[in-house]
Amino acid sequence: QVQLVESGGGLVQAGGSLRLSCATSGRTFRRYTMSWFRQAPGKDREFVAGISWSGGGIYYADSVKGRFTISRDNAKNTGYLQMNSLKPEDTAVYYCAARPDGSSWRYYEYDYWGQGTQVTVSS
Repeated sequence: QVQLVESGGGLVQAGGSLRLSCATSGRTFRRYTMSWFRQAPGKDREFVAGISWSGGGIYYADSVKGRFTISRDNAKNTGYLQMNSLKPEDTAVYYCAARPDGSSWRYYEYDYWGQGTQVTVSS
């Protein structure tokens, strides 16, 4: 069982930065793929970034490539999403998710989810 808790969201102006954290419980976290998804009002949940258990495999949605960086610290059971050059269209609730298999952009293939953290980017 893996429990996920996101933090670090907030209100920021366009061009600003935020760093999201995903704290986990359970010693098996280091064996799980971790990903970030986001959901804006009225839209489907979409894949943002994913990282394999070892950190050797990293994937980004085209919309965030070059601006966002995903990372993880297995010793701390924590994952991160560094978000730079934020745009108003990045406004959404951001969720971290975990699954025991490889990375996937399909949200329904993830077993564990956090409660989400709101990110609002003003223009």
